[in-house]
Amino acid sequence: MIIDSDPPKESKAMRAGPSQEEIRRHNLGALLRHVHLGGPTSRAELTNRMGLNRSTIMALTADLTAAGLVREELPRETGRAGRPSLVVRPESARVYVFAFDVGVDRMVAARVGLGGTILDRRETVRRRGSFSMEEIVGPLAAFARQMHRRTRPDTVCVGVAAAFPGGVGRDDGIIRFGPNMVTVEDVPFAEEMTRRLAFGLPVAVGNDANLAALAEQTRGVGVGCRDLVYLHGDVGIGGGVIVNGQLLGGHLGFGGEVGHMIVNPGRGRLCSCGSLGCLEAEVGERALLEAAGRFGPKVGVDAVRAVVDAADRGDVVAQAALSRVGDWLGLGGRQPRQPLQPGDDRVRGHAPGDLPGVGRPGPQPSRRRRPAAVPRAPAPAHLGPRR
Repeated sequence: MIIDSDPPKESKAMRAGPSQEEIRRHNLGALLRHVHLGGPTSRAELTNRMGLNRSTIMALTADLTAAGLVREELPRETGRAGRPSLVVRPESARVYVFAFDVGVDRMVAARVGLGGTILDRRETVRRRGSFSMEEIVGPLAAFARQMHRRTRPDTVCVGVAAAFPGGVGRDDGIIRFGPNMVTVEDVPFAEEMTRRLAFGLPVAVGNDANLAALAEQTRGVGVGCRDLVYLHGDVGIGGGVIVNGQLLGGHLGFGGEVGHMIVNPGRGRLCSCGSLGCLEAEVGERALLEAAGRFGPKVGVDAVRAVVDAADRGDVVAQAALSRVGDWLGLGGRQPRQPLQPGDDRVRGHAPGDLPGVGRPGPQPSRRRRPAAVPRAPAPAHLGPRR
């Protein structure tokens, strides 16, 4: 046995605890996040959620009110006796972010305030075809400048972000691939958006389905769910996977790309990525329209809705097309769910609730082999436009 008689040396890990100012700033941020995500909340509820005493909550709300970030007001009828607890509401117009959504056939720009309030919004149609940086960055930057000119002098922009339907580099915002849009690789989208906007803020760029999954977990039907699989159907199929509360990004940030998961390797359709039998190739917009005998000049939401309407009217070809796509979607949706065992499944797209088979767990296994857990039917997501 060796005994070291020398006193232990002070290590970097033996640091003093956080200062009172650091604790205060942390609590200010936590309270503001509660109100930002949860909406108007009473002081009493904030006391319970944060585990702080009433005097501390009162001091924190006073500081945030002085900064113009929240306001306090009397609640509406409570139906209870005694003095009501003041309600803390976010001051949505004072602090805001710019959010951009780039789609295959449309682009959206919005100014979003505290509490998730959409303060201003612009949308334009995008011509399908090869990718042009100017055709995307130009309109979005113009929209942002228009909305910025309409703001009050005392407001401040604290962030800018964009969603893109393709593989986005996790650290640099470079578009690595996007089979339905980008005909070239390594497009410096974030860098160009930052330069054109000239707001003095970097533009963060992420995959649209990944961001939608985070949104559903933060504000939608996935609130409180730490494991979630999100499927997004448009021209193609995207997906976002959240495991133990964290977005599954993978080594390069391309995790969750379920649209290019092979589901029909034998006689699969050719996918835009070059593979055969991808989920996107079997259930995407083109697959549905071709199966319904309607692929042609008319594409997009209206074309998909037309197939659904025809099926509702008894068109057997349209019904068979929807059934085929629904079967493949049920099968493809089951594959990531089985190993991950998520607590929630969400679907968003042109008309997710109208596709027969969306709620199916896929082809049933043999009775001789029972799965560890039979996935339940996915449910529609709550956020995003219902076009």
